[in-house]
Amino acid sequence: MKNSNTNPLHRALYRILRPMARLLLRNGIPFAEFAELVKRAYVDAAMEDFSDQRKKPTDSRAAVMTGLTRKEVKKQREILAGEHHGTAGKRQENRASRVVSGWVHDPAFQTSEGEPVDLPFDGPLSFSELVRRYSGDMTPRAVLEELERVGVVASGDSGELVLRQRAYVPAGDSEEMLQIFGEDVSDLIATIDHNLVRREENSQPLFQRTLVYNNIPPEVMVRWRQYAAQQSQTMLEQLDKWLGPHDRDIASHGKGKTTGDAVRTGVGIFYFEDPVQPDVNGEQK
Repeated sequence: MKNSNTNPLHRALYRILRPMARLLLRNGIPFAEFAELVKRAYVDAAMEDFSDQRKKPTDSRAAVMTGLTRKEVKKQREILAGEHHGTAGKRQENRASRVVSGWVHDPAFQTSEGEPVDLPFDGPLSFSELVRRYSGDMTPRAVLEELERVGVVASGDSGELVLRQRAYVPAGDSEEMLQIFGEDVSDLIATIDHNLVRREENSQPLFQRTLVYNNIPPEVMVRWRQYAAQQSQTMLEQLDKWLGPHDRDIASHGKGKTTGDAVRTGVGIFYFEDPVQPDVNGEQK
């Protein structure tokens, strides 16, 4: 590979792949398994994102673009066809998250001031009714145990259930957390890719901003973490209050069926910190 140390895209890819390799190793994914997934992604992108709208994409053209053999392209394409069958359009929000969203937005589960009301477990307008509206066939007890496990819901003094947090975030390398990892990283990369090519497509840029300082004293960090989390949560709640009621599932109180086209949209915020490492000349980088 020529100029791998000076190619800006190579440097950017390495920065993406380094923490991803750590996550993969922690979850027991060897390189060969990762390489198979990369082949599949290349074939999927070649067949879908770079297809000629006037004619069906061919294995030969995908092979030329990806550098894979036609046999390998055919194999990956057939795997993709099996994976996509019955799953198209089913990139759904986590069910526990939908329950929390319904609790926050559905007027039936709010106080007169518009805040989430404390709920009994059973009965009309209870937690069980909330789960029936917004989580499909999941049992209320299973949803409650998960929300209690991550600290989103707790039992109040009166025995009713209290919403402690307005968002569901699973912990650890759970299946739900890995799903969030896949969605958040792909959304960020898709936004950056859109902004890189928007001039060619004559489209508007998507909002993408980052706040970074690289010479902050360690004694400031505890206060900064708390302040950043507080302000980020406040902003997300304000955005959620505006956008949530426009969701057709929320507007129909969990009883409607999606008709016509739908758009998936949102805003992501993430916090980061790492020690500044000196370069070979002793300077910070």
